[in-house]
Amino acid sequence: MARSSPDTVDALSGGSYSARMATKSPPPTAGASQRLGNRVVTSNRRAFHEYEILESVEAGIVLTGTEIKSIRDGRATIAEAYARIDNGELWLIGSNVAPYTHGNRSNHEPDRPRKLLVHRRELERLRSAVEQKGLTLVPLRLHLKQGRAKLDVGVARGKRLYDKRIAEADRQSRRDVDRDLRERG
Repeated sequence: MARSSPDTVDALSGGSYSARMATKSPPPTAGASQRLGNRVVTSNRRAFHEYEILESVEAGIVLTGTEIKSIRDGRATIAEAYARIDNGELWLIGSNVAPYTHGNRSNHEPDRPRKLLVHRRELERLRSAVEQKGLTLVPLRLHLKQGRAKLDVGVARGKRLYDKRIAEADRQSRRDVDRDLRERG
């Protein structure tokens, strides 16, 4: 390796280089994740009970005015909602985002249809899945990701009563096993 003369300036020895700048920043901690807004706002537990979820897609939501503030406050419900494809666009119908408590007279309408944003390929895949008999689009979970509202939409098939009974029996047996393991250990 050749030594540099005192006349030459090494780019690394100058004052502009910082070892801190050259390294990647550490991944955010759980507290930082909460500050960024990465959290589940509401989950559609009823959908998991009444439907068999075959596939899910994360979609953005087009919001107006104070809707994002109400969602951040946790004042949104998707239990009675469903998704529909109209004119090549995906829409969320029947969801409720409560009016913002500190809003003014130009507050948003709580029960309006909201447009969902997905890539064209994902939309075509969802359309082909829904065209099959017995499949539907249901909202699964509304969450914040880096401060933006996202909705997980699932392609689902309705469960029959005996399917629900089998799922409930499986859940109960897992609970019993877990309880026994906790008591022993």
